[in-house]
Amino acid sequence: MTRNSGASPRPAGVSDGPDGEHQGEVADYVLGTRPAGPWVRAVAWLVAAWCVGFAAVNVAFEATGHFADGAHAEYATALSVMDWAVAVLKILGAVVAVVSVTGRRVHVSTRLVAVMVAGATALLGLYCIGSLVEAIGMLTGAAGDADDLNSRSVGYLGLFLVATAGYGVLAVSFFRRYEIGRREALIGALGAPIVLAALLVAIPLMLVLLGLMPAYG
Repeated sequence: MTRNSGASPRPAGVSDGPDGEHQGEVADYVLGTRPAGPWVRAVAWLVAAWCVGFAAVNVAFEATGHFADGAHAEYATALSVMDWAVAVLKILGAVVAVVSVTGRRVHVSTRLVAVMVAGATALLGLYCIGSLVEAIGMLTGAAGDADDLNSRSVGYLGLFLVATAGYGVLAVSFFRRYEIGRREALIGALGAPIVLAALLVAIPLMLVLLGLMPAYG
């Protein structure tokens, strides 16, 4: 008869190391050992659909030659590059949402997934905060014109608020299931905006150097 040592159970697939400690800390488990429940999975698929839907808009721009006409038609190639870059980021967001709730065992660092889902939440949250501040400024007359606010712009912001809440649910669920610490949340929340800002500077700079985009300023 085996004696219960009182140790807390650990996920299947995590063995003890030579010193009696679990091989890999909780945050380094193989992804999929702690799958999400049905409601969280539903949220993940809705968030993924949101990302794919918005990416489809970028693809539609390319399919219809949206940038080939108008005042900036001369720089259609540069605008197309930026459009595809944005579409890729949106698809990446969909992948992060689905991967965060997967029940399939895959050798992906849970720390990396934690950073990415926290980063996605932070990015959307910052966008929503900025949009709300702008809307308040327009309503109060501090910046812009209140007449520019309409049902379309309010609905657009509403969609982003819903997506932010969805990613927030996924982040909280993932961090709890895999017992991820605050460090990964901080890295994601601070790192994602920095990485995005760097991309938004680096890509246009590259396009300017290639002569596909004018140098402003």
